[in-house]
Amino acid sequence: MSTATTAPPTPTTTEPRSSVARDTYTVFARAMRMSLRNPAWLVISLMQPVLYIVLFGPLLEPLSSQLGSGNAYQLFVPGILVQLGIFGALFVGFGLIAEYRAGVIESQRVTPASRTALLLGRVMRDVVVLLVQGTLLVLVSIPLGLRAPVLGVVLTLVVIALLGAAFASVSYALALTLKSEDAFAPLLNAVVLPVLLLSGILLPMTLAPGWLQAVSDVNPLKHVVEGARSFFDGDYGSSTAWWGAGLTVAMGLLGWWFGVRRFRQESS
Repeated sequence: MSTATTAPPTPTTTEPRSSVARDTYTVFARAMRMSLRNPAWLVISLMQPVLYIVLFGPLLEPLSSQLGSGNAYQLFVPGILVQLGIFGALFVGFGLIAEYRAGVIESQRVTPASRTALLLGRVMRDVVVLLVQGTLLVLVSIPLGLRAPVLGVVLTLVVIALLGAAFASVSYALALTLKSEDAFAPLLNAVVLPVLLLSGILLPMTLAPGWLQAVSDVNPLKHVVEGARSFFDGDYGSSTAWWGAGLTVAMGLLGWWFGVRRFRQESS
Protein backbone atom coordinates (compact mmCIF):
# COMPACT_ATOMS: atom_id res chain seq x y z
CA MET A 1 0.00 0.00 0.00
CA SER A 2 1.57 3.20 -1.14
CA THR A 3 0.91 6.53 0.35
CA ALA A 4 0.94 9.53 -1.86
CA THR A 5 2.85 12.42 -0.54
CA THR A 6 1.94 15.87 -1.53
CA ALA A 7 4.47 18.61 -1.52
CA PRO A 8 3.68 21.49 0.74
CA PRO A 9 2.33 24.47 -1.10
CA THR A 10 5.00 26.84 -2.20
CA PRO A 11 4.59 30.11 -0.34
CA THR A 12 3.85 32.96 -2.61
CA THR A 13 5.21 36.37 -2.01
CA THR A 14 3.20 39.28 -3.12
CA GLU A 15 5.35 42.21 -4.14
CA PRO A 16 3.89 45.59 -3.36
CA ARG A 17 2.42 47.15 -6.42
CA SER A 18 3.21 50.72 -7.15
CA SER A 19 0.30 53.15 -7.03
CA VAL A 20 0.51 56.27 -9.17
CA ALA A 21 -1.53 58.27 -6.67
CA ARG A 22 0.56 57.15 -3.70
CA ASP A 23 3.85 57.67 -5.52
CA THR A 24 2.74 61.10 -6.74
CA TYR A 25 1.88 62.18 -3.20
CA THR A 26 5.22 60.89 -1.92
CA VAL A 27 7.17 62.84 -4.54
CA PHE A 28 4.97 65.91 -4.02
CA ALA A 29 5.39 65.84 -0.23
CA ARG A 30 9.17 65.52 -0.53
CA ALA A 31 9.39 68.38 -3.04
CA MET A 32 7.14 70.59 -0.93
CA ARG A 33 9.22 69.94 2.19
CA MET A 34 12.33 70.98 0.31
CA SER A 35 10.66 74.22 -0.78
CA LEU A 36 9.43 75.03 2.72
CA ARG A 37 12.90 74.43 4.12
CA ASN A 38 14.16 77.17 1.82
CA PRO A 39 11.57 79.97 2.15
CA ALA A 40 14.09 82.53 0.90
CA TRP A 41 13.71 81.01 -2.58
CA LEU A 42 9.95 81.56 -2.47
CA VAL A 43 10.33 85.14 -1.30
CA ILE A 44 12.92 85.98 -3.95
CA SER A 45 10.84 84.41 -6.73
CA LEU A 46 7.85 86.50 -5.63
CA MET A 47 9.73 89.78 -5.27
CA GLN A 48 10.40 90.27 -8.99
CA PRO A 49 6.73 90.35 -10.13
CA VAL A 50 5.80 92.43 -7.07
CA LEU A 51 8.49 94.95 -8.00
CA TYR A 52 7.06 95.06 -11.53
CA ILE A 53 3.64 95.85 -10.06
CA VAL A 54 4.88 98.49 -7.62
CA LEU A 55 7.54 100.19 -9.76
CA PHE A 56 6.42 99.69 -13.35
CA GLY A 57 2.65 99.80 -12.90
CA PRO A 58 2.43 103.51 -12.00
CA LEU A 59 4.27 104.37 -15.22
CA LEU A 60 1.32 102.99 -17.18
CA GLU A 61 -1.32 105.16 -15.53
CA PRO A 62 -0.76 108.14 -17.89
CA LEU A 63 -1.13 105.72 -20.82
CA SER A 64 -4.49 104.34 -19.67
CA SER A 65 -6.43 106.00 -22.49
CA GLN A 66 -4.01 104.70 -25.13
CA LEU A 67 -4.14 101.24 -23.62
CA GLY A 68 -7.91 101.17 -24.02
CA SER A 69 -8.62 100.80 -20.32
CA GLY A 70 -9.54 103.19 -17.57
CA ASN A 71 -7.30 101.26 -15.21
CA ALA A 72 -3.82 100.26 -16.34
CA TYR A 73 -3.66 97.51 -13.70
CA GLN A 74 -6.51 95.69 -15.46
CA LEU A 75 -4.08 95.09 -18.32
CA PHE A 76 -0.80 94.90 -16.44
CA VAL A 77 -1.62 92.43 -13.64
CA PRO A 78 -2.88 89.61 -15.91
CA GLY A 79 0.29 89.96 -17.97
CA ILE A 80 2.47 89.71 -14.88
CA LEU A 81 0.53 86.64 -13.76
CA VAL A 82 1.24 84.98 -17.10
CA GLN A 83 4.88 85.99 -16.76
CA LEU A 84 4.93 84.34 -13.35
CA GLY A 85 3.42 81.15 -14.77
CA ILE A 86 5.98 81.00 -17.56
CA PHE A 87 9.22 82.07 -15.94
CA GLY A 88 8.42 80.73 -12.48
CA ALA A 89 8.05 77.29 -14.05
CA LEU A 90 10.81 77.44 -16.65
CA PHE A 91 13.57 77.66 -14.05
CA VAL A 92 12.51 74.67 -11.91
CA GLY A 93 14.77 72.46 -14.01
CA PHE A 94 17.80 73.82 -12.17
CA GLY A 95 16.62 71.99 -9.05
CA LEU A 96 16.31 68.73 -11.00
CA ILE A 97 19.86 69.09 -12.31
CA ALA A 98 21.08 69.46 -8.73
CA GLU A 99 19.11 66.36 -7.72
CA TYR A 100 20.54 64.43 -10.65
CA ARG A 101 24.07 65.36 -9.62
CA ALA A 102 23.35 64.33 -6.01
CA GLY A 103 22.12 60.91 -7.13
CA VAL A 104 18.48 61.47 -6.17
CA ILE A 105 17.16 60.75 -9.66
CA GLU A 106 19.23 57.59 -9.92
CA SER A 107 17.92 56.31 -6.59
CA GLN A 108 14.33 57.03 -7.61
CA ARG A 109 14.84 55.33 -10.96
CA VAL A 110 15.64 51.95 -9.39
CA THR A 111 12.48 51.99 -7.26
CA PRO A 112 9.14 50.62 -8.50
CA ALA A 113 7.71 54.14 -8.39
CA SER A 114 5.70 55.16 -11.42
CA ARG A 115 7.74 57.28 -13.83
CA THR A 116 4.67 59.42 -14.36
CA ALA A 117 4.48 60.06 -10.62
CA LEU A 118 8.11 61.19 -10.52
CA LEU A 119 7.17 64.04 -12.83
CA LEU A 120 3.61 64.67 -11.63
CA GLY A 121 4.61 65.06 -7.98
CA ARG A 122 7.17 67.71 -8.84
CA VAL A 123 4.82 69.55 -11.20
CA MET A 124 2.09 69.58 -8.55
CA ARG A 125 4.49 71.26 -6.13
CA ASP A 126 5.33 73.90 -8.74
CA VAL A 127 1.64 74.56 -9.46
CA VAL A 128 0.87 75.01 -5.75
CA VAL A 129 3.73 77.48 -5.42
CA LEU A 130 2.53 79.41 -8.49
CA LEU A 131 -1.03 79.61 -7.18
CA VAL A 132 0.17 80.97 -3.83
CA GLN A 133 2.40 83.52 -5.55
CA GLY A 134 -0.35 84.53 -7.99
CA THR A 135 -2.89 85.02 -5.20
CA LEU A 136 -0.47 87.18 -3.23
CA LEU A 137 0.29 89.17 -6.37
CA VAL A 138 -3.39 89.96 -6.89
CA LEU A 139 -3.81 90.95 -3.23
CA VAL A 140 -0.82 93.32 -3.48
CA SER A 141 -2.32 94.89 -6.60
CA ILE A 142 -5.73 95.69 -5.07
CA PRO A 143 -4.51 98.62 -2.90
CA LEU A 144 -2.73 99.99 -5.98
CA GLY A 145 -5.97 100.24 -7.92
CA LEU A 146 -6.73 96.83 -9.39
CA ARG A 147 -10.45 96.19 -9.83
CA ALA A 148 -11.27 92.78 -11.25
CA PRO A 149 -14.19 90.34 -10.80
CA VAL A 150 -13.51 87.40 -8.51
CA LEU A 151 -14.54 84.90 -11.18
CA GLY A 152 -12.19 86.50 -13.67
CA VAL A 153 -9.30 86.27 -11.21
CA VAL A 154 -10.10 82.61 -10.45
CA LEU A 155 -10.27 81.69 -14.15
CA THR A 156 -6.97 83.46 -14.75
CA LEU A 157 -5.34 81.56 -11.89
CA VAL A 158 -6.57 78.30 -13.43
CA VAL A 159 -4.96 79.34 -16.72
CA ILE A 160 -1.73 80.18 -14.86
CA ALA A 161 -1.77 76.77 -13.16
CA LEU A 162 -2.13 74.96 -16.51
CA LEU A 163 0.53 77.16 -18.08
CA GLY A 164 2.88 76.55 -15.16
CA ALA A 165 2.33 72.79 -15.39
CA ALA A 166 3.18 72.88 -19.09
CA PHE A 167 6.39 74.86 -18.70
CA ALA A 168 7.47 72.99 -15.58
CA SER A 169 7.13 69.68 -17.46
CA VAL A 170 9.20 71.05 -20.35
CA SER A 171 11.78 72.47 -17.96
CA TYR A 172 12.22 69.13 -16.18
CA ALA A 173 12.47 67.30 -19.51
CA LEU A 174 15.13 69.69 -20.82
CA ALA A 175 17.05 69.54 -17.55
CA LEU A 176 17.01 65.75 -17.67
CA THR A 177 18.27 65.90 -21.24
CA LEU A 178 21.04 68.48 -20.77
CA LYS A 179 22.06 67.61 -17.18
CA SER A 180 24.18 70.77 -16.96
CA GLU A 181 23.48 74.31 -15.83
CA ASP A 182 26.05 75.54 -18.35
CA ALA A 183 23.83 74.34 -21.20
CA PHE A 184 20.45 74.84 -19.52
CA ALA A 185 20.88 78.52 -18.58
CA PRO A 186 21.79 79.83 -22.07
CA LEU A 187 18.89 77.91 -23.57
CA LEU A 188 16.43 79.54 -21.17
CA ASN A 189 17.91 82.98 -21.74
CA ALA A 190 17.48 82.53 -25.48
CA VAL A 191 13.77 81.79 -24.94
CA VAL A 192 12.93 84.33 -22.22
CA LEU A 193 13.62 87.60 -24.04
CA PRO A 194 11.63 86.90 -27.26
CA VAL A 195 8.72 85.54 -25.20
CA LEU A 196 8.74 88.59 -22.95
CA LEU A 197 8.77 91.04 -25.86
CA LEU A 198 6.41 89.28 -28.27
CA SER A 199 3.69 88.15 -25.84
CA GLY A 200 2.56 91.60 -24.76
CA ILE A 201 3.13 90.80 -21.11
CA LEU A 202 4.37 94.25 -20.14
CA LEU A 203 2.50 96.29 -22.76
CA PRO A 204 -0.31 95.29 -25.15
CA MET A 205 0.91 94.57 -28.65
CA THR A 206 -1.64 97.08 -29.97
CA LEU A 207 0.99 99.72 -29.19
CA ALA A 208 3.50 98.01 -31.49
CA PRO A 209 3.96 98.74 -35.21
CA GLY A 210 2.08 96.56 -37.64
CA TRP A 211 4.98 94.30 -38.60
CA LEU A 212 5.72 93.53 -34.93
CA GLN A 213 2.05 92.77 -34.28
CA ALA A 214 2.10 90.33 -37.20
CA VAL A 215 5.14 88.57 -35.72
CA SER A 216 3.55 88.39 -32.28
CA ASP A 217 0.35 86.87 -33.70
CA VAL A 218 2.14 83.55 -34.22
CA ASN A 219 3.16 83.50 -30.57
CA PRO A 220 0.53 81.47 -28.66
CA LEU A 221 1.50 83.15 -25.40
CA LYS A 222 0.27 86.48 -26.75
CA HIS A 223 -3.22 84.98 -27.05
CA VAL A 224 -2.95 83.55 -23.54
CA VAL A 225 -2.14 87.02 -22.20
CA GLU A 226 -5.05 88.58 -24.09
CA GLY A 227 -7.38 85.86 -22.83
CA ALA A 228 -6.32 86.51 -19.23
CA ARG A 229 -6.99 90.22 -19.72
CA SER A 230 -10.46 89.41 -21.04
CA PHE A 231 -11.16 87.40 -17.88
CA PHE A 232 -9.99 90.32 -15.74
CA ASP A 233 -12.41 92.56 -17.66
CA GLY A 234 -15.26 90.15 -16.94
CA ASP A 235 -15.63 89.36 -20.64
CA TYR A 236 -16.25 85.64 -20.17
CA GLY A 237 -18.05 85.04 -23.46
CA SER A 238 -15.47 86.48 -25.84
CA SER A 239 -13.58 84.33 -28.31
CA THR A 240 -10.38 86.01 -27.13
CA ALA A 241 -10.80 84.67 -23.60
CA TRP A 242 -11.52 81.07 -24.56
CA TRP A 243 -9.06 80.99 -27.44
CA GLY A 244 -6.34 81.83 -24.93
CA ALA A 245 -7.67 79.20 -22.51
CA GLY A 246 -7.80 76.59 -25.28
CA LEU A 247 -4.22 77.28 -26.31
CA THR A 248 -3.19 76.94 -22.67
CA VAL A 249 -4.79 73.50 -22.47
CA ALA A 250 -3.07 72.48 -25.71
CA MET A 251 0.32 73.64 -24.41
CA GLY A 252 -0.35 71.82 -21.15
CA LEU A 253 -1.01 68.53 -22.95
CA LEU A 254 2.05 68.90 -25.18
CA GLY A 255 4.29 69.86 -22.26
CA TRP A 256 3.03 66.94 -20.19
CA TRP A 257 3.54 64.47 -23.06
CA PHE A 258 7.09 65.70 -23.60
CA GLY A 259 7.93 65.55 -19.91
CA VAL A 260 6.53 62.04 -19.30
CA ARG A 261 8.18 60.74 -22.46
CA ARG A 262 11.57 62.06 -21.36
CA PHE A 263 11.25 60.64 -17.82
CA ARG A 264 10.37 57.23 -19.23
CA GLN A 265 13.28 57.33 -21.66
CA GLU A 266 15.65 58.18 -18.82
CA SER A 267 14.43 55.16 -16.87
CA SER A 268 14.65 52.69 -19.75
